[in-house]
Amino acid sequence: MSGEAARERDTLLITEIFLSLQGESRSVGWPTTFIRLTGCPLRCHYCDTEYAFQGGERITIDTVLQQVANNGVRHVTVTGGEPLVQKEVYPLMKQLCDVGYKVSVETGGMVDISEVDSRVERVVDLKTPASGEVEQNHWDNLNLLTKQDQLKVVIQGRADYEWFLPILKQHQLDQRCEVLLSPVQGVLEPSLLAEWILQDKLNVRFQLQLHKILWGNETGR
Repeated sequence: MSGEAARERDTLLITEIFLSLQGESRSVGWPTTFIRLTGCPLRCHYCDTEYAFQGGERITIDTVLQQVANNGVRHVTVTGGEPLVQKEVYPLMKQLCDVGYKVSVETGGMVDISEVDSRVERVVDLKTPASGEVEQNHWDNLNLLTKQDQLKVVIQGRADYEWFLPILKQHQLDQRCEVLLSPVQGVLEPSLLAEWILQDKLNVRFQLQLHKILWGNETGR
C-alpha cells in the first residue's frame, strides 16, 4: 500500500464538525452534530455550501467519533458537499449507529443510496431543471426510498413545481416516503409555494430552513 493510500484509509476529508439545530427535514429543531464532508461533483445554481467544494482536513473516523461524543447530543447529520462520494463515510455512519446515535445523511441524489446503513435516515435531493443539475439525478434512488427516508425538492419557480408534479404521481412518492418541498431562498416567495401546495392538495410537507431564519447565511450553524 502506498503512503498516500495508507494515509487516506480510515480517514475522511472534512470541512467542519459543528453543533447546531437541525434546520430541515423530519428532525428540524433538534440539537444536532453536523459532519460536513468536503467535495461535491454538482454545481447547483442555488448551492449555499460552496465553501465545502474544496479544502478540508483529513480526519480519522475515531477522531470524528470523539468529536461527536464531545458535543453530547443524540442526533447526528452527515452532510456535504456530497458525503456519499467518500467511501469511508459508510463505515463512519455504521459506527455512529452502532453506538446509539440517531443518524441521518443528506445527499444530493446523484449517488446510489443502496449501500447506506439501513438504520440511517436518508434525506435525498431530487434536482429540478432550475438547479442546473437535473441530468445528474440517480433515478433508481426513487425506488429505494422507504418510510424512514425523505425526499427533498428545492423549488425555484412555477416551472420546477410543474415539472415535479407528474414525478410525484408517477412514482407515488408520497406513499413511499416523506416528501419535502422548499423554496429557493431569495428567489421564490415562500407563500407562493405554500399556496400551490394547498391549491393542489399535495400530500407533501412545506419547509423553510430554520437555521437561516435564526442565523441568516452564517456558516457552521
